[in-house]
Amino acid sequence: MPDLRVRGIAVHSIVAAALVLLAAPAHAEVSVPGGTAGCGSGDVRPGESVTREIVSGGVTRSYLLHVPESYAPEEPTPVVLSFHGHSRDSAYQEELSEFSGTDAIAAYPQGLVGTDGETAWQGAPYSADVDDVRFTGDVLDELERDLCVDPARIYAAGKSNGGGFIGVLACRMSDRIAAFAPVSGAFYPQGGECDPERPAPILDFHGAVDETIPYDGDAERGLPAIPDWLAGWAERDGCEADPVTRDEGDGVHRVEHRGCDGGAEVVHYRMDSVAHDWPATHPNPDSDAPAPIDATPLIMDFFSRHSLR
Repeated sequence: MPDLRVRGIAVHSIVAAALVLLAAPAHAEVSVPGGTAGCGSGDVRPGESVTREIVSGGVTRSYLLHVPESYAPEEPTPVVLSFHGHSRDSAYQEELSEFSGTDAIAAYPQGLVGTDGETAWQGAPYSADVDDVRFTGDVLDELERDLCVDPARIYAAGKSNGGGFIGVLACRMSDRIAAFAPVSGAFYPQGGECDPERPAPILDFHGAVDETIPYDGDAERGLPAIPDWLAGWAERDGCEADPVTRDEGDGVHRVEHRGCDGGAEVVHYRMDSVAHDWPATHPNPDSDAPAPIDATPLIMDFFSRHSLR
């Protein structure tokens, strides 16, 4: 499968694509094997982040979109959706997760204000009464219509309440999203029943000293212990029940449930010194203190191993 970070293309392919585009009317769709209807469109702004509005379920919503400088309108490109945490916004999530620095199309959906007056996502007890799963699908529909997307390489990551929503998406959209990466996830029971269409690859990060979403769970709020949440996914994905733990040094423990069905993986990083943060070895909006690992490159590497093909 193509590396998400390597976007090279043969010279003869560029020439062939250029001839097709010259023969077509401006902004006409160009058929590209493995690509979506937006392949061949020139109406994009590579290297920039722009806010888009979309109507979903009768409600006007928005998302921040970054098309990489390496984007080629005739080359199917992966998409990474990145969901912000409770009370945050899409711009904060872009700066925090740094997917705009990769060669993927990065989209940062904006949550609506919930019952506590702060932005949130479906599945939390304080979220707005809207269908954020439908909103996610509508965003993907628009991206596939307007850009040259590889529909087999769509991925989702999120922080805190956004990480909890990643759990909801894994339960309900595994037929469309190839892999999932929650960070400091808040997996509330309000997320509902979980019956994924296929074994869902999961990469999870959680700090052992997280006081906002405790690693060992919070019975009063219905939050599971993280190992229990992972065990649930191991069962759904047909993995071995007993995980294998590897000490990575610096208080980092890599926990893996092996032998999953359909090439899925359930992998977890427990970080003894990390709180309720998106881990990075440099200061970021969550923390000035560097963490022992960088989550984003690990996420991109994990995503690169999974496809719906």
